[in-house]
Amino acid sequence: MNKIFKLLFLLILPHVIYAGVTAKVDYKTVELGEMVTYSLNISGEDITRPNVRRLCDTDVISTSSQTSVQIINGNITKSYTLSYKFVPQKSCTIESIAIEIGGKTELSNPVDITVKPVSAAKDKNFILTLSTDKKELSIGETFDLTLIFKQKTDSEAVDSEFTPPELKGFWVKNESKPQSYKEGKYSVTKVVYTMAAQRAGKLKIAKAQMRIASRTGRANSWGSWIPTIKWKTYFSNELNLDVKPLPSGVSLVGDFSIEAKVDKKEINVNEAVNLTIEVLGIGNLEDIKNFKPYIDGVSVFDEKIVIEGTKLTQKIAFIAERNFTIPAFNLKYFDPETKEIKTISSKEIDVKVKNAKAKEELTIKREDKKSVEAGTGSNTKFDKTVLIITFIVGLVSGILLMLLKPFKRLKKEKKSSLKEPKVLLMKLLPYKDDEEVGKIMDILEKNIYSNEKLEYDKKALKEILKKYEID
Repeated sequence: MNKIFKLLFLLILPHVIYAGVTAKVDYKTVELGEMVTYSLNISGEDITRPNVRRLCDTDVISTSSQTSVQIINGNITKSYTLSYKFVPQKSCTIESIAIEIGGKTELSNPVDITVKPVSAAKDKNFILTLSTDKKELSIGETFDLTLIFKQKTDSEAVDSEFTPPELKGFWVKNESKPQSYKEGKYSVTKVVYTMAAQRAGKLKIAKAQMRIASRTGRANSWGSWIPTIKWKTYFSNELNLDVKPLPSGVSLVGDFSIEAKVDKKEINVNEAVNLTIEVLGIGNLEDIKNFKPYIDGVSVFDEKIVIEGTKLTQKIAFIAERNFTIPAFNLKYFDPETKEIKTISSKEIDVKVKNAKAKEELTIKREDKKSVEAGTGSNTKFDKTVLIITFIVGLVSGILLMLLKPFKRLKKEKKSSLKEPKVLLMKLLPYKDDEEVGKIMDILEKNIYSNEKLEYDKKALKEILKKYEID
C-alpha cells in the first residue's frame, strides 16, 4: 500500500509548477495609531523567508506564519502566509519584497497605505503629551522633560505597553517616580525626566508611544457576538530644542556653591586632617574634576567624587610633619540665567602641627682669615700627648663597635618602626606608582582613616622593602 501512495505522489508531483507571491494589508486606510497587518501569501517549494523588520519606516511589532497544502484536480498547491503587524505613522507605499522560491526570485506587489490624523474628539479616551520647561539652552544645562498620560475614567484598558521617546544627544540624569492624580474626567500619570544636552545644534525629542489594548467584538457568520482585543497606539507630540555651545574655556554650566570643611585645624605630627568638599547646585556636576591639590611636604590621599542628586562630595586626607595651608578650591562655570561666566572659591584653611619639625636651612660658614692665620701658629705646637690619647680612644671605640654591634641594633630598631602603619605608609609613599605598593597603601589607608582591620600580604611587603631598600 505504501508503494502505491509513493507512486501516486511521484505521478502528481510534476503538476506542482505554480510559484508566486502576493502582498496585501487588512486595512488600506487607517487612523494614526491603529495597527495594520501586512501579509505575504507565498506559493511554491523551497522558500527562503524574507527578513522583514521595518515597514513604512516603522518597526515591526510582531510576526506570525501559517502553512497550508491543497490538492485540486491532482495538482498539489503548498502555500505560506507570513504576517507582520506594525503601526504606520504616515501614509506610505510598501515596496515590492524579493522572495526566493525554488531557486528563483519572485517579487511581491507594492501596497499603498493611507494614514489619517486622529479624529478631533472633545473627550478622547487616552492622551499622551510631552513638554519641557526650556526650548533654548546650553550644552550640559539641565532641564525637565515632563511626560503626562491621561486616561478617561470610564474607559477600559485590558493591557498597555509604554515606549519612551528616543533621546539621542541627551543625558538622562534622573527619572522621577510616577505621580498619579485626578483631573476632571481623567486619571493622570506624570513622570519628570531631568536631562541635559550632549551637543550643540537643533536637537529633537521623538514621540513617546503608549499601546492600549481595549475590548471590542465582531459578529460571526451565525450572528453571535465574539469578544476580541484590539490594540491601538497613542503618540505624544515631538519637541525641538535649540542647544547653544558654551563659551570658550568653560566646561560647567548651571548655578553652584562650594564649601570646604576640615574635622580639625590642629594635629600631631603624622596625624591626618580630613577635608570634605561639597558642591551644591543644578548643572552638570558629573563634569567636575578631582579637587586633589599638591602641597609641598604634605602627603595627600583622595577618595572618589560622589554625586547624589544636586550634591557633589569629595573627601581628602592630609598628613604632614610641619604646619601647612590647604589652598582654596575654585569652580568656573557659565550661568545660563545671567549669561555670565562666574568663578566661586572655598576659603583657605591653615593647619597647625604640634611639635612640628623646624624647617632645615642650608647654611655655609666662612672661616675668618685672621682666625685661620692665628691657628697655624698653634698647630706647630701640637702636643704629642693629644695624639697618643686620640689613638687610644680610637682603638677602644673600634673594639666596642665590634663587640656591641650597635649598627645592627639600630637597623633592628628602624625595622621595628615599620610596624607602625602611619610610618610604613609614609615610607611607601614615594613608590605609590608600583601596583603592589598601591595595593598595600590602599589597605593601610583604610585601616588608618576608616578604622578597618584589613590584612595585607606580608610576604609581598617584604619583597617591596627589599626591592626599594626601605628600612
